[in-house]
Amino acid sequence: MSKKLFLVALLFSVLSGCVDAPPKNKNNICSVFRQYPHWYWSARESRKQWGVPISVMMAFMYQESRFNATALPPRDKIFWIIPWFTRVSSSYGYTQAVDGTWAAYKRDTGARGADRDAFEDAVDFVGWYGWKAHKRAGISRNNAYSLYLAYHEGIGGYMRDTYRKKRWLIGVARKVQSRARMYKRQLIRCESSLPTKPWWYLW
Repeated sequence: MSKKLFLVALLFSVLSGCVDAPPKNKNNICSVFRQYPHWYWSARESRKQWGVPISVMMAFMYQESRFNATALPPRDKIFWIIPWFTRVSSSYGYTQAVDGTWAAYKRDTGARGADRDAFEDAVDFVGWYGWKAHKRAGISRNNAYSLYLAYHEGIGGYMRDTYRKKRWLIGVARKVQSRARMYKRQLIRCESSLPTKPWWYLW
């Protein structure tokens, strides 16, 4: 590799490590991936590794954070009105994964340096979680509705049917399912025309 090409590749890799702003058109997965081709390449790698469709993983992240890398949960409130210093949970980033579940992901995959505000790590986390739910609870990796219930309640909670008394959660899971279907239809039309991963891309 020439010195010039090496410097270009290095610069691109450094820039790719920065936090990306939420995509301009979140309702069109083709637009999202054209704006951020490296998101598509990372999602494709996660699909290959864990067998969860790209459309499902992206629908999860839309629901959890609207693709905001630094999303945080609401703050606790004093007397139900005044915001406090602490937050209602330790969830953070694209996937709103809590500390304990993220630590389990890092242990299971050996991804010690994984960050919740890095898209490539976040999408791999969602794929990993879907694979775990498939193995433990027998949920199809194409079933965005049931996978989301397990994602929210924990796989054990899903197996105990804890979601059945939460009508609001069932409604959210249906929205995730609907978005996953929409993203799937869009991706079928555009995936063959999305940018290919260059040989010098380091991530």
